[in-house]
Amino acid sequence: MASFKITGDKRLKGEIVPQGAKNEALQIICAVLLTKDPVTINNIPNIRDVNQLINLLGDLGVRRTRLSETSIRFEANDINLDYLESDSFRQKAAALRGSVMLLGPMLARFRKGRIPRPGGDKIGRRRLDTHFLGFEKLGATFSYDGEDGGFYRVDAANLKGTYMLLDEASVTGTANVLMAAVMAEGTTTIYNAACEPYLQQLCKMLNRMGAKISGIASNLLVVEGVTELHGTDHTMLPDMIEIGSFIGLAAMTKSEITIKDCQIPQLGIIPDVFQRLGIQMEFRGDDIFIPSQEHYRIENYLDGSTLSVADAPWPGFTPDLLSIILVTATQAQGTVLIHQKMFESRLFFVDKLIEMGAQIILCDPHRATVIGHNRETQLRGIRMTSPDIRAGVALLIAAMSAKGVSIIDNIEQIDRGYQNIDTRLNAIGAEIVRL
Repeated sequence: MASFKITGDKRLKGEIVPQGAKNEALQIICAVLLTKDPVTINNIPNIRDVNQLINLLGDLGVRRTRLSETSIRFEANDINLDYLESDSFRQKAAALRGSVMLLGPMLARFRKGRIPRPGGDKIGRRRLDTHFLGFEKLGATFSYDGEDGGFYRVDAANLKGTYMLLDEASVTGTANVLMAAVMAEGTTTIYNAACEPYLQQLCKMLNRMGAKISGIASNLLVVEGVTELHGTDHTMLPDMIEIGSFIGLAAMTKSEITIKDCQIPQLGIIPDVFQRLGIQMEFRGDDIFIPSQEHYRIENYLDGSTLSVADAPWPGFTPDLLSIILVTATQAQGTVLIHQKMFESRLFFVDKLIEMGAQIILCDPHRATVIGHNRETQLRGIRMTSPDIRAGVALLIAAMSAKGVSIIDNIEQIDRGYQNIDTRLNAIGAEIVRL
């Protein structure tokens, strides 16, 4: 188990380029299974989860040709379906949450899919009902073997278009059902669909491959089934979660940072929420400039009541940035209530922040009240463990702002979602050593 040793209280200065979007990459890479033609994907992040998925596709028989550091051409013209029943597949797919999105493309093209119960972050219950209920609506049959960790099987001799109202606006659930529906017979209507930029990117890619999807960017998608799809080129968006993390990092460490090539129109309300914490920023073309700030003050509502920041389906605030908002608020002036609605275990890392000296009241598994220090009391370095990707980076930000040295163990969790984060931050003034 690797660790980071962080010497805190360092001011950073310079430019940093966000990686390609992790959550988009997992969907887009699974979609290469929908065609036998070459598909070239650009701006692929070099992170653990994405690399594991690419290797898993290789084991299935997908040929991969690296064109550059961030571009790969995929050719899925000779897939070994027998591999789906192997112990190797069970082991590798179970270690990766994103492997569940292999089901939709495989069901569409090969009329069957297999997947073990996927792993990923330990952030509470993350049910898969939306995926399988959607497949069943399309005419697939579903079975689950609960032995040896659990194994899902989906089969469909014929997929037929239908109307469905998803039980939740799940991003991965919408993507999975959408990829199955593009090659179903007839028209499929998906209501209460997720409409995050990741989904919009997937829809645009599928349409370039020959799919017929309308309603993109809304929660009502209409899919006219086609018999086959073709190759395409696709470039992924910059990672909005990494952009938000860098905004919070700059504020906490009093740093002057320019975040390059952000595709700002795709960020939704993310900049607005950080601005409500009092963080100044300037939009310079497609770059975000964060000036050094000695103090930042949390806004109240118009009636003077305490600000609340809650997650919600897009275009609401993404749950993946609530951990960053929470840690950033610890040094602000004022109070904010963080309400994590979607996952019941994602706030449990706050005990480490409290040990570092933060003033946080964990009200229940979903809500925490942060009383900002206004920098009157600096956080102190401690030893801690990263429980998941986003909490891990929140703890890293806390450690970089703290007085003294911190150790973060289990940084494999951080590596799952952030590309060479230590090297990139050290280049602009951080002091992070990988142990």
